[in-house]
Amino acid sequence: MRVHAVAQWQGAGWSNAETRLPTGCAELASLAEEVLGTSVLRVPVATAGSPTERGVRNRAALLAGRAAQLAALENPEGPVLTLGGDCGVDLVPIGVARYRYGPNLGVLWFDAHADANTPETSPSAAFHGMVLRALLGEGDDDFVANPAVAPGRAVLVGTRSFDRAEEEAVRSGLLRHVSSPAEPDRVVAAVRASGAEAVYVHVDVDVLDPTAYTGTHYHEPGGLTVERLVACLDALAEFDVVGAAITECTAGDRTESSTLIPVVEALARRLGA
Repeated sequence: MRVHAVAQWQGAGWSNAETRLPTGCAELASLAEEVLGTSVLRVPVATAGSPTERGVRNRAALLAGRAAQLAALENPEGPVLTLGGDCGVDLVPIGVARYRYGPNLGVLWFDAHADANTPETSPSAAFHGMVLRALLGEGDDDFVANPAVAPGRAVLVGTRSFDRAEEEAVRSGLLRHVSSPAEPDRVVAAVRASGAEAVYVHVDVDVLDPTAYTGTHYHEPGGLTVERLVACLDALAEFDVVGAAITECTAGDRTESSTLIPVVEALARRLGA
């Protein structure tokens, strides 16, 4: 297993993201090195933003940032754990996984938000709220995955904040959804029902309840406990987990980030570390 840190902030749409997300990413990378006993590759990320274009904030900056991730993933020599940064950092790793593992790749998306808007439906123009929809092949042509993740093969877990277009994506079957508190057997059943033969696991730390973890920008009540999240990850032992990510961490020190140690360890188990 390799670990990549991608301190991208340009996909977020909130004040101070440009400092808080890189700080959180750096802290998470340091934590992973200690906990896993492995070096972390810091993938270069530009510090500047760019204008909103075609309904996407920092569009040009986000497009320019993909090259370094693609280069880092060219010869990964095994599964990769990506540490963000905003949720948009998973566009490239999941796109690469879909290319490598074929149409039966499934995506398990632990997140308080569905991240399934398009530039036309997004209320914020922030790309981290569009990344999953882009991976499903819809949105800005310069971002959408090709080939795309197949309809019904992406499973939201613990999501509790939906925009109207995202609710419709679930109703139509484009996305599956396991609501909080997300019992592990329901998560496993949803992945089985999706027909996935290989699985990529995305964890936005805001899937956790605010009483369980504070090191993120969004504090949506009704989320998972750390113990429940770890139980869900451990329940995936029957599946071939081919990649994973932890995103949206804003922890400023080890006291705050240490809550995530069991999550880092659980993902490493699933990735065969």
